[in-house]
Amino acid sequence: MASVFCENCSKMLKEFAANFRNVCKEFKLKVYKELSHCTCVRITPERTTQLPTLLHLCDNGPHIFRQERLQALNTLAASENIDLQMTAAVYYLRLSHQLNSPLPDDFMEPIMPLLLSIHFDVQKSILLAVVNLLIKNNVCKELVIEMGMLVPLLELFQSGDATAQCHSCACIAMLASAESNTDALLVDGIIPLLALAKSYDPKVQQDAAWALLYLTQSDWPTRILCQAGAIPVLVLLLQSSDPEVQFYSCTALCNIAAKQEHHPKMLSIGSHYLLKSLLTLMSSSVQKNSAQACRCLQTLSMNVLIQEQLMELEWVLPLKGLLKDSAPVWTEPAITLLSDLSAHPPNKDILISEGVLDGIGQLLRHHRSSCVIVAHSCKIITNLCSSCTGQQAVLEGLCLSGPLRAFLLPTLGDETLLHVTSCLQHMMTLDPLKCKLSATLTSEHVSRLVKLSGQSGNSQLSYNCAAIISKLDMSAEMRHLLRPHYLNVIEYLLAFLQRRDVQFQQLVIITVFNLQKDEGFVSQLADSELEVQLWKVQAQTEETRRLLQRIQPLSPSCVLNH
Repeated sequence: MASVFCENCSKMLKEFAANFRNVCKEFKLKVYKELSHCTCVRITPERTTQLPTLLHLCDNGPHIFRQERLQALNTLAASENIDLQMTAAVYYLRLSHQLNSPLPDDFMEPIMPLLLSIHFDVQKSILLAVVNLLIKNNVCKELVIEMGMLVPLLELFQSGDATAQCHSCACIAMLASAESNTDALLVDGIIPLLALAKSYDPKVQQDAAWALLYLTQSDWPTRILCQAGAIPVLVLLLQSSDPEVQFYSCTALCNIAAKQEHHPKMLSIGSHYLLKSLLTLMSSSVQKNSAQACRCLQTLSMNVLIQEQLMELEWVLPLKGLLKDSAPVWTEPAITLLSDLSAHPPNKDILISEGVLDGIGQLLRHHRSSCVIVAHSCKIITNLCSSCTGQQAVLEGLCLSGPLRAFLLPTLGDETLLHVTSCLQHMMTLDPLKCKLSATLTSEHVSRLVKLSGQSGNSQLSYNCAAIISKLDMSAEMRHLLRPHYLNVIEYLLAFLQRRDVQFQQLVIITVFNLQKDEGFVSQLADSELEVQLWKVQAQTEETRRLLQRIQPLSPSCVLNH
C-alpha cells in the first residue's frame, strides 16, 4: 500500500521513532540505576535480584508466564512497600486488559496478598484487574472462591469508596453465576450482603441494594437470593427514604417476579405487604420509581391469585393518576398494567365505575403517537365495552373517537393497527356502538379500511378491516362514502373467496349480503368475476349437501370406537 506521507515526512518519522526507542532505553537504564541505589530496594538481596524482571514485567512476549516473572510478582505482592505492591497491581491491571487466554492458576497467588494490602490504592487497582479477568473468563470462578478472595471482596464492598464498592459488587455478581459456588456465596457472600442492606447508613444501604439488583439479572443468582431470604429484605427497602434504594429494590423485585416459581415466597409476606408497598410507591413523586412500581405490579399481575389480592386494595386511584402524566415513558407502564387488569372479569365493573374509560379517551387524544399507549388503550376499551355500562361509558366519553383518530395515523405499525382494528371490529358487533361508529366514519376512514383490506402483507389486519366494512350500517351517507371504492372492494373479496380459509370465504358472503343493500354495489357486482365465483361456490355447496344426504349418519358408538 502506498504511503500517505511524502518521502521527506516518512524519513523524519523513521528518525523520530528510532530516537524515541533510544530515549526509552536510556530512561529504563536510568530507572534501574536509581532504584538499585535506593534503600527500599536494597533492603534484601532478594529484592535486588528481582529488579531486572521488574523492569520487563510489562513486556508481553511469548514467555509472558515465565517462572521468574511469577517469582517477581510474589515478591512484590508480599512487600509492605506501596510502590512495589502497586507495581504488581498495575501489572495485573494491564494484563487483564490484554490477556486473551486463561490465566495460569499459579499467577492467581499474588492477587490474594494484594487484595489484603494495607494500602487502599493497591486494593482498588487489583480489584479492577479481578473484575476484568472475571468478565473475560480469564480465571476460574471456583478457584477465586477456593482461594478465599470472597472475604476481602466483601470487605472492600464495605469500604465506603464508591468505585471499590461498585467493582466488588460486580465481582460478587459474576462469581454467583457459577452454580458450584452456591454454598460459599450463601454463607460468605449473600447473607452478609443482605445484612448490609439493613444498614442505617444510607450510602451502604444504597450500594447493597444495587448489588442485590445486579444479582437478580440472571436466573441462578436470583434463586440463591430467594433461598437466602432476600425477598423480605427487598420489600422492606421499598420503604426507604432514599429514592435510589427504592428504585434498586423495586427493579430487583421486578426481575424476581418474572419467574413465577418465586411468586409463592413473594405472596407469603403477610397482610399483602408487598402489594401495598408497590401501590404506595406508585404514588411517589419520583417518576421513575412510580413507573417501576407499575412494571413490577404488571409482572406480578400475571398471577391470578395476586390479582385477587390486589382487588382488595385501593389500586385504581394511583393508576388513574399516572395516566395523566405528560411523558409517555412514565404513562406506558401504567397503561400496560391497566390493560392486564382489565382482562380479569372481576375488575371490569370496578374500572368502569371508577371512570377509567374517560381517562383512556383523554390519553388517546394526547398520546396517539405512542404505539404502546394506543395498543393497550384499545385492549382496555375492548375488554370493558362488552357490558351495558361499559358501552354507555364509551358513548359518553372519548373512547370512540380515540381509536378512530389513531387508525388514521400513518406512523403506526401493523402490530399496533391490529389492536386498533380489533377494537373497532369488536365495537361493530355491539348495536349501540355500531350505529354511532358507522355515523362517525369519514371518507378517510373508509379509504384506509378498503386499502388495508386489500393488502396481502398481514392477513389478520386485512380480515379485521374487511370485517368492519361487512358490518357497516348502509345509510345514505355510508353508501355515498363506499361507492368510489366498490371496484376495490370486489377485488379483495374475490381474493378472499379464492383462499382456502373458510373464515375468509364466509366473510365474503357476509359482506356481499350487507353491501347489496346499495344498488350501486349490485350493478358493479353484476357479471363480475366475483359473481361468477360466488355462483360456483353455491353450486359446489349444493352438490356437497346433496352428496351428504346420501350418507347414512354414523351412530355415536361407532364414532367413539374409531
